Amino acid sequence: MNGSALRELAEAAGLILEWTDSEGSTQYLEPEIQSVLLPLLGFPAGSDEEIRSSREALERLYHPETPAQLPPLITADQGCVITLACPLAPATDYMIELESGHRHQGRTDEHGRIPAVAEAGYHRLSVADCSLTLAVAPARCFSVEQAASRRSASRSTDGSSRLWGLATQLYSLRRPGGGGMGDALALENLCRSAAAEGAAAVTVSPTHAMFSSDPNHYGPYSPSSRLLRNVLYSAPEGVFGESRVQAAIARCGLEQRVRDLESLEMIDWPAVGSAKLTWLRSLYEDFAEGRDGQDSDLYRQFTTFRKQGGAALEDHCRFEALSEWQGAGSWRNWPVEFRDPASAAVEEFAQDHADEVSFHAFLQWLVADGLQRAQDAAVESGMAVGLVADLAVGANDSGSQAWSRQQEMLTGVSIGAPPDSFNVHGQDWGLCSFSPHGLIRSGFRSFIDMLRANFAQAGGLRIDHILGFLRLWLVPAGKRPDEGGYVRFPLDDLLRLTALESVQHEAVVVGEDLGTVAPGFRERLCERSIMGMNVLWFERDYVADFQPPEHWSPATMATTSTHDLPTVAGWWAGRDIEWRGKFGLLPKTETVETERQNRARDRARLARALGLVESPDAVSELQAADIPVARVLDRCARHLGRTPSPLAILPVEDLLGLEEQANLPGTITEHPNWRRRWSPAAQEIPKAEEVRQRLGDLRSGRLESVKSADSEH
Repeated sequence: MNGSALRELAEAAGLILEWTDSEGSTQYLEPEIQSVLLPLLGFPAGSDEEIRSSREALERLYHPETPAQLPPLITADQGCVITLACPLAPATDYMIELESGHRHQGRTDEHGRIPAVAEAGYHRLSVADCSLTLAVAPARCFSVEQAASRRSASRSTDGSSRLWGLATQLYSLRRPGGGGMGDALALENLCRSAAAEGAAAVTVSPTHAMFSSDPNHYGPYSPSSRLLRNVLYSAPEGVFGESRVQAAIARCGLEQRVRDLESLEMIDWPAVGSAKLTWLRSLYEDFAEGRDGQDSDLYRQFTTFRKQGGAALEDHCRFEALSEWQGAGSWRNWPVEFRDPASAAVEEFAQDHADEVSFHAFLQWLVADGLQRAQDAAVESGMAVGLVADLAVGANDSGSQAWSRQQEMLTGVSIGAPPDSFNVHGQDWGLCSFSPHGLIRSGFRSFIDMLRANFAQAGGLRIDHILGFLRLWLVPAGKRPDEGGYVRFPLDDLLRLTALESVQHEAVVVGEDLGTVAPGFRERLCERSIMGMNVLWFERDYVADFQPPEHWSPATMATTSTHDLPTVAGWWAGRDIEWRGKFGLLPKTETVETERQNRARDRARLARALGLVESPDAVSELQAADIPVARVLDRCARHLGRTPSPLAILPVEDLLGLEEQANLPGTITEHPNWRRRWSPAAQEIPKAEEVRQRLGDLRSGRLESVKSADSEH
């Protein structure tokens, strides 16, 4: 087999053959790994003939000879001339039907290019007997400044663009009658209470659809589908009222069970899921067969929701019903006739089990309604942004998104990360990825649907591991993480579509850009007004001292920590060291004792950065050990507020001074990941005296930041 031909195919298919790792060393993708990854991307490379055929397929996709061979959607920038991937003769007639309904006719210029389109939107381009969608993107996403100005115009505020908010793990919230986990009503309660203190936003852990047939799948970053919602977050009281919900619980004999689950310190996901789905089914039967006939307003609302949900909703509901019918396990093990969502067998099943499919649509209606009520409450209470949803980087290979969108997803590989100083063997996250080539062939259908689903009921979107817009580390099944490789994604297209959907939804965008970042990538995000993330633990200088707040980037969302990192109180106490030591997650060169010694030095560094001590290292280590954690938390809040970031986000764990973090990477069941619950009830969280003091420090820091910015101008 020709080695140079293999390399040329690998480069054409988007494999990145050379990159710089987190330590600054150059790494190379070995030919053996190229040969494994290429067929998984859809380009066989086992012989010279296969390589030749794969190159021809790539040429047809990326360099078509005629407009008729173009994909169904192409992207462009507002105000920029448009060059199609296929050649067009000068003075070729074209017609663009704008999203607004207006039409524009013209001819290509002397280079065969289409003149710039001034209006952003999804337009219809007809040229050379071909018709396709032309997605014209604005230069930038909707910004925090625009959100602040919108609030100022409607509420007579000062319109300051140095806003703040809280980060919440939705499942952790409590409310009376919540049944053992947080839900949309608890979120609504938190939003109202936080808005009263001046919060502009509440970022929320992912609300993606999980597996109703198996509540043991509850990790929010490994969902069944990112196109729909987790129905356990529904709060039907908003639609049906408290008494009707309680009646459904009573009909099922679950009153005591619900109270017992509510009293637990940790979420028992299987028990909560089983109980809630049981009484939700009773509520559905009451709705479908009882007082809410087809002529009622509620039934019409449900019917409208289902119609607007289209194929994405219908496919997911069919998947949920099929999963219950087939039992536990992946859809890949179902009888072959049910593995294709468009098959006659699936259609027949849906007709025979129409009521079951309808039940799952009913659940999606309830959770969408609850999240919309929470967003409405946030905005009505004065928040400039409101909810900031969280978009996971991938989906579970056994879930409905992988089943319903097979042509746009990769099979046989999972998303991960290359080896670095924190994970010397690399990481395999066990998530399936979009196919970069499948996205192009389909006109980015799934990507657009996913953006719209997650911008809905929100004023912003945090995109997890946005580094994947440029490249993803893909690990072949059965291989070690360090036997994977980077695959290039169509960055320009993804950024344009994100900006277009952001502006159309008037929602801000945050990109989680932590990890091994390619040179120039953060600048590309900034150009599109996509905020990166500054996290306290990583804001260090070359000698590891914590950076003063004014040195943080003004192009990011600032925060103290994330769900995968220690809380401030936990870090100060070394709780994360205890956990990582217990499960063998420390670097090979470190022990619990050496990590504690390092932490003592870092505590002194943080204390100095916060202005709590001023002594040299040896002295400040002793002084820092005696500082009450409450003072550290207060100063961290102020430190965060003083950053130039347009949006400073304080996690609720750091607001309450909790030691335990939401998730410990590298563990599954050993650590209680995604199960911790908070006290007090959601609406009471911002009201405790210590919490109000901390919020006061955060607000004061924001004011200092604004004054500092004003003085510079």
